[in-house]
Amino acid sequence: MSQVMPGDTIASIEEYEAGSNTFDDGDMIRSTVVGHTSIDASNHVANILRQKKTGVPEPGDIVIGTVAAVMSMMFAVSIQYVNGKRTLSNVECICSTRHIRRKNMALVNDIVMLRIESHLNGTIHAVMDEHSLGVLQTKCVKCGGSVVPVRDVIKCVECSWIDERVLSSKFGTSDFLTFDN
Repeated sequence: MSQVMPGDTIASIEEYEAGSNTFDDGDMIRSTVVGHTSIDASNHVANILRQKKTGVPEPGDIVIGTVAAVMSMMFAVSIQYVNGKRTLSNVECICSTRHIRRKNMALVNDIVMLRIESHLNGTIHAVMDEHSLGVLQTKCVKCGGSVVPVRDVIKCVECSWIDERVLSSKFGTSDFLTFDN
């Protein structure tokens, strides 16, 4: 296993296929990260074993972040935690609301828990399709007061405003984070 840098040639496309952390430039297999080569000769796949994990979440990871923008068919989330660990990578993901009938899945500044579904065209796509995923913390949109869950909606304790959100089963608790000691 030799050390490689991003862009370094790993193998020829005639001999191997691009595996994890590599890409095919049309002629050669090249590295996308700093790491060590790992050639799977039996399956003819060239991989790179990453030295250090990045803060970019992979499909299947659970992320926690703050809703940064809400559009008609999606909302953008600034990711702060990946699998319960703080990240400083300043990446965002989008969550589609196209097939959801609720008026407001989440609003700006809500703290949400999502599952990363895919990386497509340079964009990280996430979903809220499990009971534990959804809004973890929010405030009243009318007065900024505290809210409590009432069945499948939230109600402000100060002005009694009722609003819809897709609430996580962990809504209103702070046990959704694990801290490193």
